[in-house]
Amino acid sequence: MTKRKQRTTRCVASPRCSATLRTIIYLLCFADSLLVKPAVALFMGIALALTIGAPYTKFNKRCSKYLLQMAVVGLGFGMNLHSAIASGKEGMMFTIVSVVGVMIVGVALGRLLRVNPKNAYLISSGTAICGGSAIAAVAPIIEADDNDTSLALATIFILNAVALFIFPPIGQALGLTEQQFGTWAAIAIHDTSSVVGAGAAYGPEALEVATTIKLTRALWIFPLALVSILLFRSKGKRVAIPWFILLFIVAMLLNTYVALPEAVTDVVVAASRRALSLTLFLIGCGLSVGAIKKVGAKPLILGIVLWAIISVTTLLVVMA
Repeated sequence: MTKRKQRTTRCVASPRCSATLRTIIYLLCFADSLLVKPAVALFMGIALALTIGAPYTKFNKRCSKYLLQMAVVGLGFGMNLHSAIASGKEGMMFTIVSVVGVMIVGVALGRLLRVNPKNAYLISSGTAICGGSAIAAVAPIIEADDNDTSLALATIFILNAVALFIFPPIGQALGLTEQQFGTWAAIAIHDTSSVVGAGAAYGPEALEVATTIKLTRALWIFPLALVSILLFRSKGKRVAIPWFILLFIVAMLLNTYVALPEAVTDVVVAASRRALSLTLFLIGCGLSVGAIKKVGAKPLILGIVLWAIISVTTLLVVMA
């Protein structure tokens, strides 16, 4: 074998060389996610994570968290308060009923399936309110360990990924209007990122309705935290306040009552939508085979049953 062939063989087998190739593929997908639809960006991230593995896991996790918040706030500059309130009135009633109902049914089903009480409570919280944000806020209050938290997050994440892909085609097949779909998606899909992604895929009005109802629903983190403290008798625990929700409202108020240049707001909204696609790519990169195995059968069954109940019930009410 020649020296040149030996060098080539060493390069292919070298961990450093394979890591370099993985980084190049990651960077190409990273850039491409800014140009594709949110659902496609999420699929790219998942495919990358489950095949060659996504590098920079800590960066992906931290960046997706803050990038999502920035994207949601930016979308506020494209919304009018009066039309948003008119769009969200009906959904607010659904929110009240669904949050309370899902928490009660989730805890009861958890006992029936003999799921760890804290794990069942976290999955119910994520399903009832806003996915990972609710779980992250409640976990330290109920003193859930890392396994309980990661298990609940993995369950919610898997269902989020499925919902983002199947909800728009179902809505189109059933002939749902954009307002109907936005209401359904905001209540039946867990995480804010997937709700906004599904709304954006369906249409601009669906995006507005879905975002408004979802962020209104996310405000239930505060009363849920107080109830959690009472139920689990935890004292002195700090609650993670979703400040980006308040900033979203401020952005909407500015766009409604201040004469902002339309050229500026259009750019901000367009950039926010691109940021959303990038966020979903980064979230997809966080999935792993290990995370899927950690979910287990019973917690996943609990998550699926709760998701089915809230999805079908909300869809029937919306269509009626």
